[in-house]
Amino acid sequence: MNYINRPKYIEKIKLFVDKPIIKVITGMRRVGKSTLLTIIKDQILNKVKDINKIYLNFESIELININNEKALINYLEPLLNSLDGKIYFFFDEIQIVKNWEKVINGLRVDYDCDIYITGSNTTLISGDLASLLSGRYVEFEIQPFTFTEFTQVYIDLNLPKEILFNKYIKLGGMPFLKYFSLEEIPSSKYLNDVFNTVLVKDVLQYNNIRDVDIFNRIISYVIENIGHTFSANSIKKYLKSEDRKVSVDTVLNYLDFCTKAYIIKKVSRFDTLGKKILKVDEKYYLSDHGFREARGYSNVKDIERTLENIVYIELISRGYEVTIGKINDKEIDFIARINNEINYFQISYLLNDEKTRNREFGSLLEINDNFPKYVLSLDNFNFSQNGIIHKNLIDFLLSP
Repeated sequence: MNYINRPKYIEKIKLFVDKPIIKVITGMRRVGKSTLLTIIKDQILNKVKDINKIYLNFESIELININNEKALINYLEPLLNSLDGKIYFFFDEIQIVKNWEKVINGLRVDYDCDIYITGSNTTLISGDLASLLSGRYVEFEIQPFTFTEFTQVYIDLNLPKEILFNKYIKLGGMPFLKYFSLEEIPSSKYLNDVFNTVLVKDVLQYNNIRDVDIFNRIISYVIENIGHTFSANSIKKYLKSEDRKVSVDTVLNYLDFCTKAYIIKKVSRFDTLGKKILKVDEKYYLSDHGFREARGYSNVKDIERTLENIVYIELISRGYEVTIGKINDKEIDFIARINNEINYFQISYLLNDEKTRNREFGSLLEINDNFPKYVLSLDNFNFSQNGIIHKNLIDFLLSP
């Protein structure tokens, strides 16, 4: 099969192969979790006998009746009774099975095994699982394709990086798009269908949401306003202006449901002077900016916020913990932390006038530490100044 290699995830997971710790692969539907499972099963563990590798995809018609722990145990027992040696379990979209965590814990206790599971909701590693398996699992969150991965998919087209980036701005990085060869109409149709599927299965049905109209209005507000700071109260006021009444708690719950389904990412604000996380006016970004275009909002028209979305996903894909920065009355687009390293980022479309340059560089000049500070834009001219590094945004995305 023609797999798209994603070494940054494979190399991390390989460190835990054959270790007595459960590998939990999370992320939104269709970001490539199943492909990673298959690569682990077929390539990394290629020396293991096939009979000792049990792969179950709970979205398959074959397993449609396995929706609780008893059904899963009944299915596994005859398979396990005939096996000798170490067993490798691969459970895909396991959240479909009620009380699945009890089965996983039982397998871990009773068998010499290595377990890999995927799921499309953050509740996968909360509650009972956290209690049963505390200290016995490691999580890997999978993101859509970064721009580097996107260029690798279409490398045979020999297109300039600028043209590919223009396509990436509109289409985003969902892996299945490779089958549409950068054609926008079928890509948009696919993205819209995936988005609706995630909303229905992983949010509406999973959380038993009844007021679908209010929910759709809230998620539409977030999609339109990615990269803007806003509060649940501001959404409440917006809906009130449309003659729709909703409580702040309901807004917060719906946003939380979408975050847990990996559709959106909430980014907190950090006061760089007070050294604390602020509790109001967070920003939200989409896990894949292509959904925004597919839902009828122009990523090109809102290019600044789209570029922010792209850089945010890039940073968390590289393993950074990311917050928005606040210093006095100024904002820093991203503070990215990994280990003891901090990087500061300002994102701009073009630095084509002095006022824009003063704004973007000015916020970073107020930070009194020696950590790297970057301004990223689509300019090709280098505007670096006063120790602040200016980089072409495309080159930054393609850098190691």
